[in-house]
This record gives sequence, C-alpha cells and structure tokens, in this order.
Amino acid sequence: MISSIFARRLKAVQSLHLYTAPFFSTIPVSYFCSKLQNPPLNRQNFDSNTVSDALSSYGNDWKRAMDFFNWVETECGFRHTTATCNRMIDILGKFFEFGLSWELINRMRKDPLAVPNHMTFRVLFKRYTSAHLVEEAINTYRRLDEFSLKDETSYCNLIDALCEHRHVIEAQEFCFGEDKDDIINAKIKTKIHNMILRGWFKMGWWGKCREFWEEMDLKGVQKDMHSYTIYMDILCKSGKPEKAVKVYKTMRSKGIKLDVVAYNTVIRCIGLSKGVDFAKTFYKEMQDMGCEPNVVTCNTVIKLLCENGRMKEAYELLDEMPKKGIVPNVITYHCFFGCLMKPKEILLLFDRMIDSGVRPSMDTFVMLLKKFGRWGFLRPVFIVWERMEELGISPDEAAYNAFIDTLIEKGMVDMARKKNEEMLAKELSAKPREELGTKLVE
Repeated sequence: MISSIFARRLKAVQSLHLYTAPFFSTIPVSYFCSKLQNPPLNRQNFDSNTVSDALSSYGNDWKRAMDFFNWVETECGFRHTTATCNRMIDILGKFFEFGLSWELINRMRKDPLAVPNHMTFRVLFKRYTSAHLVEEAINTYRRLDEFSLKDETSYCNLIDALCEHRHVIEAQEFCFGEDKDDIINAKIKTKIHNMILRGWFKMGWWGKCREFWEEMDLKGVQKDMHSYTIYMDILCKSGKPEKAVKVYKTMRSKGIKLDVVAYNTVIRCIGLSKGVDFAKTFYKEMQDMGCEPNVVTCNTVIKLLCENGRMKEAYELLDEMPKKGIVPNVITYHCFFGCLMKPKEILLLFDRMIDSGVRPSMDTFVMLLKKFGRWGFLRPVFIVWERMEELGISPDEAAYNAFIDTLIEKGMVDMARKKNEEMLAKELSAKPREELGTKLVE
C-alpha cells in the first residue's frame, strides 16, 4: 500500500522533471526531445506533494527552484498551497535569501489556500538559526502576533531551532534570562528543558549535559520518558553505553513506559556495550512486550550487524522489513553503503534502493562519490553522477567537490574545470578552485 502510493507520486514527479528538464538540466536538450513527442503532462498529477517533491529536487539551486515554482503556477495553472510555499521558503532560506522568503510570506497572507502556519515559521526559525542569525529568529517570533501564531507551539519551535543549530546558550538566556517570556508553564516546562538538554547533547558538551540533567532535579522539573531517552543517548554517544543501560533500568523501576524511540536507543546502547547478539535479543523482547519496531529500530540493528561484518544477517533483516509492514528508507541503505567494500555490490544495492521507490538523498550521492573516488574507481563515480542527473536532483557543493576531486585525481582537468564553473554559476561556492585556475565570472 505504502509502496504503491510512493510509486505513483514518484511517477508524477518524474513526469514533472521530464517536462521541465530542458529548462533546468545540464543534459543536452536533444535527450529530452525524443521523450517529449507525446508530453506526459497531466494537471491532475500536480498535487501539493508532487510539487513539493519536485521542488526538493532543485533544493541546491534556489534560482531553478524559484523558476520551477513560478512555472508550475503560471504555465500549468497549479495553485500553490501552504506546503509548497513552505518548501520554497526553506530552499530560499538555505541560500540566505530571507528578503525573498518574506516577500513570499506576505503573498501567502493574501491567499486563503496558502496562509502561513506554524510550519512556515518553524522553517524560517531553522534557516535563521542555521545561518547563525539568532536575533533575526527571535525578532521573527516576537512579530508572530501579526499572524495570530505567537503561542506555545511557535515558542517551542524557536527553542528547538536554536538548540538544533548549536545556539543553546542563547536558548537558555531567552527561556530563563531577565527578559524571559511568561509563556513557559507546567505544560511545556519539561518539554523546554528536554530541548535544551538535547541542545547540549548536539554540541557534545558532555559535562554541561550532566550539569543540566542534575539542574533539572534541583528545579523540580518532572522528567519524562523523553528526558531519559535523551540522557541515554548522551551517555551512549559520550562512550558510556553501560551507564545508559543503567538509566534504562531506572526507567523500568520508576514504571515509565517506553515508546519505540526509547527502545531504539536502548538497543543501540546494549549493542555497543554488550554486543550485537544482546541487541538482537532485546529487539525480540521489545516485540514480546508489545512495542512494534519501526524503520529506525531495524536500521539500528542493521547498522550493528554491518559494523560487525555480519552482512548476510543484515540483508536478511532488510528482506524481512516489508513483511513486517516496515518500508526501508534511505538511512537503511546508508548502513550498508558505509560498510560494503565491493563497487559492484554497492551499485547493485543502489539500483535496488531506487527501484524499490526509495529516493536517494544528497548524502547518499556524496557518500558514494567520495567512496568510489577514494578507491580510485572512475566508472562508478560517473554512474552515480549520471543517476543523480537522471533523477533530476541538483548537486550541492559537497557533491560537486567530491566529483571534481576524482576528476582531478584521474587527470581529467578540463571536465573538472567545467564542473567547477557550473558550481560557481549556481552560487554553491564563493571562490574558484585554485588548482584548476577557474575564473570567477562577475
């Protein structure tokens, strides 16, 4: 059921890409002309999800994304929704085009089908904080009264964005400083503290994590399952999986019921502290306790198996997942790609991934380009790059650099220079590669 829905959506996205590719792709137009004798364009395919997915493919080139955004509206009669506008705002924010983001938000206010919502500003908070524009993010929150969205949800979204992008000190000051907002109440108190705890975890400040964990007790914060799960993750990542297992036992003794996220963390901790066989045993116990595994559970076990060289068992679990109603995702395949050592096997699995309806992420392409390039295999590098273009995915700076590095290594300087010029034209890099002598076009 899930696969068929995804397949239909993917087909619609591919139809859009085929129609727009002559405008956006670096592949010769003649390639597409032969395929467009009977154009597959069907306006019924243009639902919000399809357009959002197509926009995502241009996520590393905001100008092309904007061209597509306008094209599908003016040429195809598609009426943008809040979801498609939010996706466009996300892409603009990625390239610091905040002025254009606000222009689009102001347009949305006038359209009943595309009214700004909590997700609109969640996206904006994320992009401001990832660009380290903390004051701008906070000022945006303060003007949300204009949109009737200044509430607990927006407050939590702001704190989450600050903590996610390593601005935990600013988040703490905003929450507990002299100018703190009175919005923090008993209902969200634990949630806010959990976000800040997770923020210290993201920064890898283990001492600060422990200090804040103890501070929560001193302040009388009621720790919940999420608090304990985050702290288990902290202990596991800081090299103390045995202590994480002890925290799990504390949870059980307090009668705290675990959800699948908590179980996933425990499986990883047990796998690291006691070995993959203990993790597999706990995986079975988890199901016996009535907690159904999800894709992250399976990925956790697969990664442990792959890291221990037990590839056959990992493949068996991959084959079992659909039978359990669990659809593998891109991370599932990354677990394999990170450990496989034969190019042919990797490419076969890569094809299986795409054929099954799992769309590669940019991280997938960068991982494979770097891996094949490091091994000195040129043909697999070209295969991966061509698949990226065929899927209509615009490469980011990391993908370009991985490809260019391999071309230079193999003495293909002219092609490397051409790709460097493409990257500069897309504003993915601020300066040319010195070893190529590429000139920056004004």
